[in-house]
Amino acid sequence: QQEFSKELLSVEEISESLSRIIGLITTTNPNCTIIFTVSPVRHLKDGFVENTRSKAHLISAIHKTLEIHTACFYFPSYELMMDELRDYRFYNEDMLHPNPVAVNYIWDKFQQVWFTDEARAFSKRIDAVQKSLEHKPFNPQSKSHQDFLR
Repeated sequence: QQEFSKELLSVEEISESLSRIIGLITTTNPNCTIIFTVSPVRHLKDGFVENTRSKAHLISAIHKTLEIHTACFYFPSYELMMDELRDYRFYNEDMLHPNPVAVNYIWDKFQQVWFTDEARAFSKRIDAVQKSLEHKPFNPQSKSHQDFLR
């Protein structure tokens, strides 16, 4: 960490960087949809105030960028966590990271806004497969379990 210097970038600096990134992405793929969000994880290594200032600059810069790049969008994952899920029962034991209930809530909100009905159905199928793969079989060598794995 001693090899790095840390500074709070201005809203203008962040916005200019985001505009350059958007330019690079759209040069490669002009038909893509760019969705910005801010992590709901609080980074408290530098303290509550610095975390809040950093997030405030980032959120302001994103919205400033969206005024120029109207084909880009913002999804409020940070705001959902801070406002709708503000109770500590939605945090892991470290009191910093969202717990699985919160992650699923935010993910569901994202899907409602950005996924088609077909994509949501496909996502449900993927979730079902993932859950079944996480299942610990009583007898991993059984024919039924081996058939399931195929």
